[in-house]
Amino acid sequence: MTQAIEFQAKNTEEAIQLACSELHVSTDEMEIEIIEPGSAGIFGLVGGKKAKIRVKLIQKTSETHHADYGLAIAKETLEKILELIPMEDTTVKADIAGGRAVLTIEGDSSGLLIGRKGKTLDAIQFIVNRIANKNLEKRIHVVIDSENYRQRRRDSLIQTSLKMGDKAKKIGRPVTTNLLNPHDRRIVHLALREDEELNTKSIGKDGTLKKVIITPRRFNDQRPSRI
Repeated sequence: MTQAIEFQAKNTEEAIQLACSELHVSTDEMEIEIIEPGSAGIFGLVGGKKAKIRVKLIQKTSETHHADYGLAIAKETLEKILELIPMEDTTVKADIAGGRAVLTIEGDSSGLLIGRKGKTLDAIQFIVNRIANKNLEKRIHVVIDSENYRQRRRDSLIQTSLKMGDKAKKIGRPVTTNLLNPHDRRIVHLALREDEELNTKSIGKDGTLKKVIITPRRFNDQRPSRI
């Protein structure tokens, strides 16, 4: 069991989603204690309280040893890649979250590794995952971040998803996102899950990159409009 961490959001569900995102775990990998359920206040305008939860990550002893070993291999792999680029004055911070290896690149030049829409960072993450897991009996998922890009990307996707959802309802027709990887598509689905006026569905050929179609529930014609 790890140290407890507290999260706050508008309601309990959003606080849990925030915890999952920041800790890179699912709800099954957490012990959740609701400290404050939150309230909307008078007429939803004044006196509202944020929801507050306390979270502990759950790990089995055997998994902990494997995760620590995988973390060490992943960190060493990333450091060697940075030396080959080369990237000066950068360091790698390594942590375990829910059995995953989370590597954070820090330094003045770390932002150069993000690339357009995070493609460079994603490519480095893919390479590190392949190399690190080649030497492990049980697969470990490696997440690589720089300048808090992953969280900034998540926030941007949520805002874009909400705007697209509003547009779909306004024009009464489906709209589609650009091609997204599985992680980004999940963020879109979660962002609009509570909107009872919308449906979301991933579409595209088999492969990693697909689009998400956002459809008003009153709409019958499934042909998406371009945005």
